[in-house]
Amino acid sequence: MIPDSAVTQDPKVFLFPETLMPEALEVFMSNEANKALETVRHSLSHVMAEAVTILFPGTKFGIGPAIDNGFYYDMELPRPITDEDLPAIENSMRKIINEGREFTRREVSREEAKKLFADQPMKLELIDELPEGEIISVYEQGSFRDLCRGPHVATTKELNAQAFKLVKIAGAYWRGDEKRPMLTRVYGYGFQKPNELKDYLNLLAEAEKRDNRKLGKELDLFSTQEDAGPGLIYWHPKGGRFRVALENWWRDEHYKNGYEILFTPHIGKSWLWETSGHLSFYKEGMYSSMEIDEDDYYIKPMNCPFHIMIYNNSSHSYRDLPLRWAELGTVYRYERSGTLHGLMRVRGFTQDDAHIICTPEQIEDEISEVLRFSLSMHKTLGFQDISVYLATRPAGDGAVGEPEKWDTALTSLKSAVEKQGLTYEIDEGGGAFYGPKIDIKVKDALGREWQLSTIQFDFNLPERFDMTYVDSDGIKKRPYMVHRALLGSIERFFGVYLEHTAGAFPVWLSPEQAVVIPVAHTFDDYAKDVVARLRAAGIRATADLRDDRMNAKIRDGQTQKIPYMLVVGQKEADAGQVAPRTRNNEQMPALSVDEFISRIRGIIDSKSLEL
Repeated sequence: MIPDSAVTQDPKVFLFPETLMPEALEVFMSNEANKALETVRHSLSHVMAEAVTILFPGTKFGIGPAIDNGFYYDMELPRPITDEDLPAIENSMRKIINEGREFTRREVSREEAKKLFADQPMKLELIDELPEGEIISVYEQGSFRDLCRGPHVATTKELNAQAFKLVKIAGAYWRGDEKRPMLTRVYGYGFQKPNELKDYLNLLAEAEKRDNRKLGKELDLFSTQEDAGPGLIYWHPKGGRFRVALENWWRDEHYKNGYEILFTPHIGKSWLWETSGHLSFYKEGMYSSMEIDEDDYYIKPMNCPFHIMIYNNSSHSYRDLPLRWAELGTVYRYERSGTLHGLMRVRGFTQDDAHIICTPEQIEDEISEVLRFSLSMHKTLGFQDISVYLATRPAGDGAVGEPEKWDTALTSLKSAVEKQGLTYEIDEGGGAFYGPKIDIKVKDALGREWQLSTIQFDFNLPERFDMTYVDSDGIKKRPYMVHRALLGSIERFFGVYLEHTAGAFPVWLSPEQAVVIPVAHTFDDYAKDVVARLRAAGIRATADLRDDRMNAKIRDGQTQKIPYMLVVGQKEADAGQVAPRTRNNEQMPALSVDEFISRIRGIIDSKSLEL
């Protein structure tokens, strides 16, 4: 039962900017945020609110927190505002900052607070919800007063008037409740120094160039079809070639590492999901049932129950274990239409899924092996900056299984991480209800952090499905079960990797590895012959026989991120050669077709990241 966040989805609501997912935004907060920076951002939200008060008297205010890389404020304005109003608000903010207004704090009684905010209904609602005895503090600067715990800078002079930027206007329901009023939310970026803002804006511009939706269209890799169903990915021929290359490698690596590959159905009877607990804990993420032969069936949101059905299809001895079963299983989960985001958040996706069923004595070695396997795959793909997080038992009643089992599992996870020589952070209480887990995150070319792998203990399903094996003492016992995803899902991984590489995939994964370009139509037949020889050697190649000029074809090949453009003319045809040029515009020496095949096959077979 691999959790959402490990596969394709992040549970947080997607806020801003549209080129970065929330989990990617976190890296900037973790790199630079500290209490001082958070205080700056919170103070900027108050300055923005004062500027809005000056420009739009009568505005009603909700909340205005500091967030990753900036701040926002939710407001009910006397008139709708647009992006064209943002410069005026920014100018008013700069004036307030340069005047050096003091932030003053005072504590007030509940009655006094209600008087102070008598014309602010949302603030009154917040006051009414404060527990008895709670300290109520008010911050004031200039003409603006807010109900706030703080802290804030002492004076607006501590804020830099050139280190913030208002960037977006959005709608937001009050308290996140769609039955409550829709407010106007204004977002801003906020930093301590202008160069930090400049660097971040430059990074956003680069991220926009790499946006998986933009590149997917430009490189003709995939599409979504709103008319046919949002959140469902259509893989175009080039995307399909990437996927086949990736999945073939994935299967080969799994066979090498002692896994068997399973294929399971897409739907199952309702009792499967009742037994697994999905209908109790996850029904809002599942699609509606369908009636077949008077039984209710559900399209699968997870693969786990099907793997367990195969396990329970026969009896097992301790000698059979461990079993390592993997599947590229397509599952479907309901996501709100407003949260769908290219390849990163979808409704149908193929899990890079596996389950390990083993004895308690085998668990530590199995976890260690999965961790090694995961790291080796990430490094082959070119990810070098890898972080490990160890998520422990949720507090209170939010977990199943005896504490002793949790302790044993956690010890095994720690030992496996330490055996790999990895440092790790503890995610206290971050485990799923059914067991602790290891999360592995990688940083992409822009320094953004993405979760790919999850190694998850499960004390829940073996019990629910009555899984057993006969131990060496002849007694039936409960096996341990580990859920594992290495890439997360094919769709989400492709989105992350597309943005990481900006579409310039390693040669072995490139949808098209070489394009043969004749200098004139006279050499079309030779170009076709070269393509045939390349394809016979297992190289993905095409010939560009269009009427365009040679230089235009070379530029098109480079734009499409094809690793090699092979130019052929009279000289090459006479000598049985090609004149290679790389997508990086490097002109290589002329090579015989066999020499080029040998060179590129070496790069492909070694999974080299170089051209």
